[in-house]
Amino acid sequence: MTELTYTLHDDLLFPNMELTEEEQMPLGKYGRMRLQYLKEQRPGPFARLLLSGQLMHQLHEVDRTAAQRMDILLPQMMTKVGLTEELKNTEPLQWVGTINAITAQIEELLLKELVYS
Repeated sequence: MTELTYTLHDDLLFPNMELTEEEQMPLGKYGRMRLQYLKEQRPGPFARLLLSGQLMHQLHEVDRTAAQRMDILLPQMMTKVGLTEELKNTEPLQWVGTINAITAQIEELLLKELVYS
């Protein structure tokens, strides 16, 4: 642990603190959803993660994991239901409807397993 230093401003000491590189990175969709869930539904774990300095790490990890799982599951599900480029060219509305349904199913799974757990 690094030693905290202070700067004097108008007879007050302020700690010299900087955000880590990870804390400066913007959160994605799933990380923001996890943050809101923790704040509203799980204040104890939220406070523990915040005070230990692990909150942003966990939020970024949830975001990365969700994106990776979406990238893996979407092509698998598309193959399973038979979505092809040919169908995309011949029946674009059916293709879009099916891809939206698949995406919603995967997102529901990700929310249950990663965000709201």
